[in-house]
Amino acid sequence: MDEAARPGGSSDVPRWRRFLPVAVIVAGIVAYFALGLHRYVSFDTLRKHRAELVAWVADHRMLAMGVFFVGYVLIIAFSLPIGTLGTLLGGFLFGIVMGTALSVIAATVGATIVFLAARGAFADVLRQRAGGWFARMEDGLNRHAFSYLLFLRFVPVFPFWLINIAPAFFRVSTRTFAATTFLGIIPGTAVYASVGAGLDKVFDMGRTPDLDTLRDPNLLLPLVALAVLSLVPVVWSRLRTRRERV
Repeated sequence: MDEAARPGGSSDVPRWRRFLPVAVIVAGIVAYFALGLHRYVSFDTLRKHRAELVAWVADHRMLAMGVFFVGYVLIIAFSLPIGTLGTLLGGFLFGIVMGTALSVIAATVGATIVFLAARGAFADVLRQRAGGWFARMEDGLNRHAFSYLLFLRFVPVFPFWLINIAPAFFRVSTRTFAATTFLGIIPGTAVYASVGAGLDKVFDMGRTPDLDTLRDPNLLLPLVALAVLSLVPVVWSRLRTRRERV
């Protein structure tokens, strides 16, 4: 049984301890901007130091992969607004396949950290105050949690950080959350990693990479199709339920 379904959940944990992970995440976000780190993490910085980065990765590939992985986990765990840049960097340094793999796995780990932190701090509080309507909505969502979450991950219009937090307020299992995150972000991550793999040419032309890539109908429509396909089990279940009631 997943920990989200156990009676009592995190209610037996002291209140301050349940809020500690969220406090750490908030402190990390504040420190990122207060220390001015956002001014250094940019395309201009990458453009200036790309030669050194490429040379270092060539000499220390395994270490570079480890550093990138940990860094990407931290970016997602602290919900920093540089996830896209991180994915582009992965494609630039390690190629499309490895860049995608590292980014997807690291993003899944980071997102799960945020999910668990939010669930431990807020889920029980909201459930106690919301009343019966929340329980009914929660029950309906959790019957097809996998399909719903996969849909949200496939469609590139919902903020990544928001989808990390929202399921925490319901009894979504950690396994379901992690699996849908992993599978759902593969297509979009691969697209951005492919853009990153071509950054050298973009920089040589003195341009900035186009971050509206996923708005291209040629790429957006297949993602929407995948999202719609993920809802087929939900539609089928409802149709079957209606037939049984007739």
